[in-house]
Amino acid sequence: MVKLFFLLSGEHPTLPFSEVKATLEAEGHEYKVLGKQTQILRLEASLQSVESVACRAAMTRVCSTELLLTKAVSSEILDKIRSIPFQDYVKKGGTFVVRVRRIREAAPDVDVPTLEQELGAVVLDAVKGVKVKLTNPDMTFFGVLTDDVFVFGLKVAEILAKPFVGRRPRKRPFFHPSAMPAKLARCMVNLTQCRREDVVLDPFCGTGSFLIEAGLIGCRVVGFDVQLRMVRGTRRNLQHLGVEPEGIFRADARYPPIRQVDCVVTDPPYGRASTTRGRHISDIVSDLLSTLEDHVSKGKRVCLASPKSVNIKELARDRGFKPVESHFVYVHRSLTREIAVLERV
Repeated sequence: MVKLFFLLSGEHPTLPFSEVKATLEAEGHEYKVLGKQTQILRLEASLQSVESVACRAAMTRVCSTELLLTKAVSSEILDKIRSIPFQDYVKKGGTFVVRVRRIREAAPDVDVPTLEQELGAVVLDAVKGVKVKLTNPDMTFFGVLTDDVFVFGLKVAEILAKPFVGRRPRKRPFFHPSAMPAKLARCMVNLTQCRREDVVLDPFCGTGSFLIEAGLIGCRVVGFDVQLRMVRGTRRNLQHLGVEPEGIFRADARYPPIRQVDCVVTDPPYGRASTTRGRHISDIVSDLLSTLEDHVSKGKRVCLASPKSVNIKELARDRGFKPVESHFVYVHRSLTREIAVLERV
């Protein structure tokens, strides 16, 4: 077990934190939360856990070992940084770079370029024969100024946004305006704590966003939709991105052509960009949960998005599911989504 910190994306205040924890639990990694700051999650966990987060998470930016936590004051940072045994990380003849990130308006009195230079000078003084290399160094020391603290360590992994951008809805062969963005879809998949080879179901598959993301992390995926054009569109999108489904069917979510699944992740139609066929979204969610009670094993999870007004928690309690957590995502003035995680009891 080592101390780690994760730089999270700033696009949502709670989802990135929950995604990291859900990913670690899905992959069987033990961990202890050491602290949370704005866009920073500090944990004690195995170094192998970083690989799991780097491979799965959509809302994490950088994973680092933690070498120092101190107040976000230049003098204190420089004083305490000298206690780090840099010779254990950069060998003679090796190369390194120091990068510091400021979160929002944290530590306004600290000049980031100057701090990077001063920290680099400490490393050069501590380890003779090393060199600064700005591109592709052997080691990257990474620090973050957030709230009133400075956390510093050795970067282990960086998660690029480019693959998710390449899978955004408009980049796929079949597009519909109701499609869930790739990053949010991946995050919701991770919140189910699904594992490789688990069967993941989306009973309102639309354009296939959730099935794509679940398939890319090694899950077996099944989807159906009441509209034939959506079924055909999902098949095209999955084929385009190299995901081989267990099955994509035309079916009503109230009468699923399946027996048992491990996890469910879905975004039912709201009647805005996607049709509800005259039914109220609350009735759709209620019927869905009643149906899933017979098809989801005890202890397994469902991640469901719907308008905040639906109040998923209340519907879930009466239908065999325990609310685990909820996150609220503002879309526009007339729509705030509730992303709820439910556990079959």
